[in-house]
Amino acid sequence: MQIRSEFPHEVEHTENVFIPMSDGTRLAARIWRPAGAERAPVPAILEYIPYRKRDIKRGRDEQIHPYLAGHGYACVRVDLRGSGDSDGVLEDEYLEQELADGEEVLRWIATQSWCDGNIGMVGISWGGFNGLQIAARRPPELKAVVTICSTDDRYADDVHYMGGCVLGDHLSWSGVMFGFNSLPPDPEIVGDRWRDMWFDRLEGSGLWLDTWLRHQHRDEFWQHGSICEDYDDVQIPVMAVSGWADGYTNAVFRMMENLPGPRQALVGPWSHKYPHLGIPGPAIGFLQEMLRWWDHWLKGEETGIMDEPMLRVYMQDSVAPTTYYDERPGRWVGEPSWPSPNIETRTYRLGGRWRLADPDEEVLERELTVQSPASLGLFAGKWCSYSATPDLPHDQREEDGGALVFESPPLEEPVEILGSPVVELEVSASRPVAQVAVRLSDTAPDDQATRVTYGLLNLTHRNSSEHPEPLEPGQTYRVRVEMNDIAHSFPAGHRLRLAVSTSYWPLSWLPPQSTRLTVHTGESALHIPVRPARPTEDERIVLPPPEASPPMTAEVLETGEHNWLVTRDLATDRATLEVVNDSGRRYIEDIDMVLEQRTWESYSTQANDFSSARGQVTTILGMERDGWKVRTITRTLLESDLTHFKLTAELDAYEDDRRVFSDNWYEEIPRDLV
Repeated sequence: MQIRSEFPHEVEHTENVFIPMSDGTRLAARIWRPAGAERAPVPAILEYIPYRKRDIKRGRDEQIHPYLAGHGYACVRVDLRGSGDSDGVLEDEYLEQELADGEEVLRWIATQSWCDGNIGMVGISWGGFNGLQIAARRPPELKAVVTICSTDDRYADDVHYMGGCVLGDHLSWSGVMFGFNSLPPDPEIVGDRWRDMWFDRLEGSGLWLDTWLRHQHRDEFWQHGSICEDYDDVQIPVMAVSGWADGYTNAVFRMMENLPGPRQALVGPWSHKYPHLGIPGPAIGFLQEMLRWWDHWLKGEETGIMDEPMLRVYMQDSVAPTTYYDERPGRWVGEPSWPSPNIETRTYRLGGRWRLADPDEEVLERELTVQSPASLGLFAGKWCSYSATPDLPHDQREEDGGALVFESPPLEEPVEILGSPVVELEVSASRPVAQVAVRLSDTAPDDQATRVTYGLLNLTHRNSSEHPEPLEPGQTYRVRVEMNDIAHSFPAGHRLRLAVSTSYWPLSWLPPQSTRLTVHTGESALHIPVRPARPTEDERIVLPPPEASPPMTAEVLETGEHNWLVTRDLATDRATLEVVNDSGRRYIEDIDMVLEQRTWESYSTQANDFSSARGQVTTILGMERDGWKVRTITRTLLESDLTHFKLTAELDAYEDDRRVFSDNWYEEIPRDLV
């Protein structure tokens, strides 16, 4: 990473400005802009998220917004209503109030003396979501969007559900936001009213997981904010960005296929991070690429950005399986459009001898059965990797003993894929509610198996996630399971491995009961999207090395721990996954604050009892400065049995080490074909 402190423009910084809303609420903003912009107005770039501009995300912001401001943009970083130093209470994601506030923020920015009226929105995750959602409302001030690690479909492709299955990240993310929502504003910004604002949040933010679990199907709750409901609503240019280790790659490909306006995609090897900070590497000069985008769409300059292929992706080379990579070997490739006419579908039939067979090869048709253990999936990694812990999938041989495995002969020549592999299965199940997980792996000559991609399907959602239907036990169904989009190069001599299981815990919550699945070979098949190499075109794709503005100064006071621990207590037959994401305590010199951040997750099952699934998330967050000290502890526990989810939660808040607030929740939520 090259750190730059000299830019074409001197940068002026305002620590906090309150933006008035029409109902009297004030949203807190931090602003960087070129010196003299009041006399020579410039375009603006808005990032609009709940992750606390003042403290928790200060370090990240310091490396992005001054850089863009130094190149001629006014960067406005706004805390959502009810978060950070803004007024109000944050009650859920992407509510109508949030989007309406966003439009008011755009109007306010456009009227400032330093703004020329042209505004873009940028954001990763939440900010990527609401950038698209606000674009769909067509505010005239918004001219272009850069959306990073986000989705067009809140139900089918977010932390909540995948293929109609409840994701473990449903619990994990709700626990993280439970902690964030418990924090007060900074008294240095809001003054003496900080404590009243804090108690409003403690009492009013609610338990989001309760709400999410009461919407188990694709209903109006999830349709709101999903731009896939009508892509034509988004008429402005969109750059969509993600990484293969992120949870949101599929949305990039759908948006390239369906958005009506100018669009570009960039997908690297990274996890859920900005690409100039990308892990696994190689990180790229993403801030430079954004400048090319913004200069073109907000300043009207010819930068060559629109001469790039619509889709630039990182073709990953084969690697040995492990849970963390500093860097993935590979190369950049491009496609002029998506779907691309350059992609060819290759089909392998599932043979009776656990073989992936060529289409013209005669296969033995058999009925093969599988009934996976509750603990299958402990080596699956996280649905959305943050590279904060070793959270990528490990050697799939650890999982495949509980699955049906089909494998190709050794490849005679390299095979590169780009897109979504699809599995078509002829199946029957022993229960009315069942799920299937499919995994495509790259098996080396020494039998190490690296997971390439995977897919999930709640079989009651085989026809619709709006109106699921129970299975008739013993009846045969033809189902289609799409895996996550991927770019991967299988070397000659390696084999393709398809694994089929009936559980994938805790990446996916367990079904109500252990289920026996029968797969009918012969009519079942794997389809892979093969991309023939085009070295002449691909060699033209060159991305610059990463740059950023200087990081903030922070002193580590207490080192934390980041880990991913799998244990099996043979005395009690309990299998447990513990995720430790403890950032310890650090002193932020700029704001004279000590910040504490710690999160622990635990997921366990007892023997093969599917009703024993148990997940818990605990957060500790603290802030202190010169005699002012606050700390919150949240605990979220999710369990289930045959008919219900059981949700228990606790919130405790401390001021000067004295508990000043406590609340508890217990809810039983009926399972509805999940």
